[in-house]
Amino acid sequence: MTSLQENLLDLDEESLVELEPETHSEKPGWKAMPYILGNDTAERLATFGIQANFMVYLMREYNMDQVFASNIFNTWNAVSNFAPLIGAFVADSYLGKLTTIGIASFASMAGIVMIMLTAAVPQFHPRHCSLQQQQIGACHNVSNFQLSFLLCGLLWLSIGTGGIRPCSIPFAVDQFDMTTVEGRQGSRSFYNIYYTTQTLILLFNQTLLVYIQDSVSWTIGFGLPCLFIILSIIAFFSGIKVYHNVKPGGSIFSTIAQVLVAAKHNRHLHLPYHDDNYGAFYDPLLDNDEQQRLPLTNEFRCLNKAALMVKDENIDESNRNPWRLCSVQQVEELKCLLKIMPIWVTSIIVNIPIAQQGIFPISQALKMDRHFFGTNFEIPAGSISSITLVTIGIFLPFYDKIIAPGIEKITMKEGGLTTLQRIGLGHVCGILSMLFVGLVEIWRRDLANSSSSSDGVAPLSVMWLAPQFMFIALSHVFQTVGHTEFFNKESPTGMRSIANSLLCLNVACASYVSSIIINIVHGVTMKYGQHDWLDNDINKGRLENFYFIIAGLGVLNLCYFIFCARRYSYVNNLKPKLMQ
Repeated sequence: MTSLQENLLDLDEESLVELEPETHSEKPGWKAMPYILGNDTAERLATFGIQANFMVYLMREYNMDQVFASNIFNTWNAVSNFAPLIGAFVADSYLGKLTTIGIASFASMAGIVMIMLTAAVPQFHPRHCSLQQQQIGACHNVSNFQLSFLLCGLLWLSIGTGGIRPCSIPFAVDQFDMTTVEGRQGSRSFYNIYYTTQTLILLFNQTLLVYIQDSVSWTIGFGLPCLFIILSIIAFFSGIKVYHNVKPGGSIFSTIAQVLVAAKHNRHLHLPYHDDNYGAFYDPLLDNDEQQRLPLTNEFRCLNKAALMVKDENIDESNRNPWRLCSVQQVEELKCLLKIMPIWVTSIIVNIPIAQQGIFPISQALKMDRHFFGTNFEIPAGSISSITLVTIGIFLPFYDKIIAPGIEKITMKEGGLTTLQRIGLGHVCGILSMLFVGLVEIWRRDLANSSSSSDGVAPLSVMWLAPQFMFIALSHVFQTVGHTEFFNKESPTGMRSIANSLLCLNVACASYVSSIIINIVHGVTMKYGQHDWLDNDINKGRLENFYFIIAGLGVLNLCYFIFCARRYSYVNNLKPKLMQ
């Protein structure tokens, strides 16, 4: 397997034409990187700084039960991961990446300032409520004004994320001249630095910043992200005279629409046999030499009518109506997108365990012994998920340098395993994470209920949650990286923006599905006169049953994935099986 940085890079070096390095380029290259990296680093410090411990904030400061809080958290996460699709469309079609990032940065600042005010201004949050008051329902509920102000801040933050996240890396790559070896090496080095800084940011947010929020002050804990976003904006606009700005060139969404409309308009036409009269289809030379030319196929054959020319009709680009006649390339690009959709559908369920790591495991950690190996230092509940990052940082290079080469000698395949095989391993790791944490919850609840502790904390170390986060990290390494490589390699050059947007969309859908499951479980189990499985006091609930439901869905999803993967044919016409 290639490195994580190379897997996530949108550009495929093999598709680039090898040209001699130019002695001079109009693009700034590394001159623009301090401003772009400074902007992106500060923005992620701010955004992730709000997200890392937000579940605890809602439950402690807003007196919310964990179901209501998880619904808000999941919805915000889903909107934030759906917004990049809209942001990418706006940037590609109308505003351009530079303008979109600039506007989105101010939107993020507005959202973070509003969230900071919810902690700093007493009128913007309910009165403080003790744990005992929460359990007996004697707390002041959040008012409509307070909730609306909070949600408005989250909405502005999602708008900012939607503009920055899809544009940041492509905008950085635009600064390098990709026709030169130096430019391609520079872009790759940038991504290495980008991923390194992102990992350090997540570790900072889930350790030091979470500690400040938990143990010092929520106002200071949210005030620091405000400072970070201001520094982000200053860094970005300081380089405004240096940047190479690529003008918007139109979105691929319009191309998809044209193929569908043209196919519907030409539905009355009769297609020739696949090996006969290929000249009946409109197939001009490509304007971009770097783009891979795709031959006409019989998959989704009805779409071929979009490129079918009327007999004796003289068509060229000057008199072609793009909504009545499309090129073979356009048709085949849409087919590639349709082919990967079944695999994408399976990526929704497999992301639910990842979406859960910031919700119910936090509630479990609050009811466990969080002292660090017998010392007086108490691990903040929101920091426990940093185990995922540490595991990724240790396991990924070990897999790349030792495990993958060993498997490669056995399978005689580049990277050892195919992308679909790695994705399958990610599915298995996600299922194991839910099974393990479910068993730990049974143990934890039994100890808590039999303990004499007045606060319901079980005499069980919080580090027993570590294996769950380790399995989630392995799921990240295998399925997240695998999906990224799969979508990039199996998508034509013109479709890669959409393919990468799917990586955000599956997280958004996973958050929505997770909220639906939570509400169904909460609504159904509370009807029988007993404590529902997701009771705010998890010592009275049955949280492990919720985890086992997610694991069961994961098993069904894995079976469907294997069914799709065994029937998938790669773009290069190789057909490696999922299990060999």
